[in-house]
Amino acid sequence: MNGLSVRHPYPGKLIIVEGIDGSGKSTQISLLHRWLLALGHKVFFTEWNSSELVRRAVRRGKKKDLLTPTTFSILHAVDFADRLTYKIIPPLKAGMTVLADRYVYTAFGRDVARGVDSEWVRNVYSFAPKPDLALYFRVPIEVSLQRILIGRTKLKYHEAGMDLGLSRDPAESFRLFQSQVLVIYDELVREFGLDVVDATADINQQQQQVRQLVADVLGLAKGERDARRG
Repeated sequence: MNGLSVRHPYPGKLIIVEGIDGSGKSTQISLLHRWLLALGHKVFFTEWNSSELVRRAVRRGKKKDLLTPTTFSILHAVDFADRLTYKIIPPLKAGMTVLADRYVYTAFGRDVARGVDSEWVRNVYSFAPKPDLALYFRVPIEVSLQRILIGRTKLKYHEAGMDLGLSRDPAESFRLFQSQVLVIYDELVREFGLDVVDATADINQQQQQVRQLVADVLGLAKGERDARRG
């Protein structure tokens, strides 16, 4: 775990968000992104499983149910390595702030919950640099499930852990699978010092907490912190 145990050598800042599906982390990082841009900061945004190099393979594997948990893990690691090389390290070297919607902790949670060996997963991602700020949006299962189903008619197959055969009912499978992920996230909080945000709080309250933590990391002056609060 060399990369995640020491600060990276780049002049930019790496800020990441984590949380199970329905935690609201994507909403919060989007609001943060807009706030930093409004302050005139140079910001680059990246998200999990977005590399063109492996997106088609992952999509095809999911559609045809061809992916074992280990294969799933390897493909996501390739995705991450590609994005790290071309979309994370370059802007960090240029002194920009990089915002990442999900980071290696997603793999530590999901892959292990799917039965992949924890030490093996960590070794696979040992090249990952340590974030300057890692935010974990903690939310109860039922709240996350309700939020997802408000936004769409059904749960996604892998999101619900249906590939594991935990239950034929997608909602129950989601509860069982994501509950395991939650347990692992709590362990990661203690191990890696992730900053916890109560994802059941009001959206604006969460955002103010996020901005305060980010302002500390970026060394923003008080006047800049208070600017454009909306």
